[in-house]
Amino acid sequence: MARKKKEECKAPPAWLTSFGDLMSLLLTFFILLYSMSTISLEKFYQAIKGIIEAFGGHYVVYEERVIRGKNVPVQMPNMYPKMKSRKEIEEKVHKIRETLKALGVDSEVAKYGQSIRLRINTDKIFPLGSDKPYPEAIPLIMELCKKLKELDLPLTIEGHTDNTPIRNGRFPSNWELSAARATAVLRLFIQCGYDPKKLSAAGCGEYHPIAPNTTPEGRAKNRRIEIVIHLPM
Repeated sequence: MARKKKEECKAPPAWLTSFGDLMSLLLTFFILLYSMSTISLEKFYQAIKGIIEAFGGHYVVYEERVIRGKNVPVQMPNMYPKMKSRKEIEEKVHKIRETLKALGVDSEVAKYGQSIRLRINTDKIFPLGSDKPYPEAIPLIMELCKKLKELDLPLTIEGHTDNTPIRNGRFPSNWELSAARATAVLRLFIQCGYDPKKLSAAGCGEYHPIAPNTTPEGRAKNRRIEIVIHLPM
């Protein structure tokens, strides 16, 4: 009786044949779809524009260059901004405080988590009950803006008052006065060239005191503008 010839290798499992046929059919199907497809240049430009702007670049893609397959020059000056350390920012803010002190304006620096607050007394900046800065205070605010522009960080400008009631035709309460003072400083910052997208203003009235309102000294300390510097994450 003849001996059965030994198989050199095992036969592939039955499912592998069906799987191979499926992959071949899928590949053929996608090649067919691709051959019938058309590229929407408008959607392509929109996608490229979104990617470039997300990385801080300028949209400079031209149709003829894309079609001809040439390299597209993309300018991205802000793609890798130099991040300042917290220590550098704190040193800069303390230098600003020293400058204010030399000009006779009381101020202090407070740290709160991801922000630094520069508290500036308003007695030499605004007349009592007014949101219009003294003429001699405007250059001081502009100089303050120039120094903060070097940090290029988002700022919130807060107005604060003491608890002395105010009732006049312009400001029915300290809420309105504090908000108007914060907005007045914000407008000067915009004139100085600070990016408006990085600025916001808030009026806090008398409700966030940093000293008791029971003494003239305490009330004077509560009359202030706070520039909140939001630190990078």
